[in-house]
Amino acid sequence: MHLNKRKLAMVIAFTIIGTNAARGQGAIDRLQPLVETSARRLLIAEQVALAKWDSGASVEDLPREAQVITGAVKDGVSRGLDPTSVSNFFKAQIEANKVIQYSLLADWRRAGRAPAHAPIDLVATIRPELDHVQAALIAELADTVAIRASTTCRADVAKAIGKYVLAHKRDVVPLQSIALDRTLAASCTHD
Repeated sequence: MHLNKRKLAMVIAFTIIGTNAARGQGAIDRLQPLVETSARRLLIAEQVALAKWDSGASVEDLPREAQVITGAVKDGVSRGLDPTSVSNFFKAQIEANKVIQYSLLADWRRAGRAPAHAPIDLVATIRPELDHVQAALIAELADTVAIRASTTCRADVAKAIGKYVLAHKRDVVPLQSIALDRTLAASCTHD
């Protein structure tokens, strides 16, 4: 009888471990759209940097940043999201985008030129694309509210980013990986 209780205890322990592992993997999979869209937003940073290279505009654009955050908060609140968490999330998105821009612009200045490219219209082309990505990010924030409020959120986000980077290892350079970590640094709402 003692042996059966021991076996039962082991079965229960393995069941709990397996359930928690599956729950964690489910969270990682459910976070993938948020990670992928954040990565897509970072890819747009190169186009923004090229437009700013051409125009000589500064990376910092505080009025535009405020406009983006205000719009995101308004859209997020309409989806039932906490305004502070949406604001923090988009501030992190913007900061990561600027990291990419600063790095690229510095590389191009050292080289004395930017890569060959067609003219890029920041206002007519890039901003509408960023607005579309913003809408997708708001939807993904709404879809992941419970995961982002969990005590395991930070670990789940880190694993989701790791999964993305591994799946795109040929395309993701270290700067993008660092920036992706930064984009999602404020995604968790649990302290």
